[in-house]
Amino acid sequence: MHIWIDADACPVVIKDILFRAAERLQIETILVANRLLRTPPSRFIRAVQVPAGFDVADAHIVDQMEEGDLVITADIPLASAVLARKAHALNPRGELYTAANIAERLSMRNFLEELRGAGIQTGGPAAFSQADRQAFGAALDRFLARLPRPAG
Repeated sequence: MHIWIDADACPVVIKDILFRAAERLQIETILVANRLLRTPPSRFIRAVQVPAGFDVADAHIVDQMEEGDLVITADIPLASAVLARKAHALNPRGELYTAANIAERLSMRNFLEELRGAGIQTGGPAAFSQADRQAFGAALDRFLARLPRPAG
């Protein structure tokens, strides 16, 4: 199992939580972005820079990930593609996307996009908070606790 991070918009505090988890559990963690990212020195953490362009990082993640991997993203279409490939998607605010909730999230995203296209101001997401950070940490811990542990 690998952890993939849609890193262009992922908050630094979330990356830090993921870096600690990667080291603690020795899970390969890959950040994907269209800009150069610095990562801590680790044999478990690496960054991949993809060319600039619409959804290039998302396409790279979907192409490279495997069934059972975990993808950290706030991008709902990417989360949907991840679920379709039998992997897992977790929002940086701690929401695990599932087959049960992804259709609703896509519908709401598309509705808001239509409103913005019509010139209606919909506002953006709320500022990232300490509660969001804690919710993410708890959701990540719950997810990782379900993983089988290697013997030895």
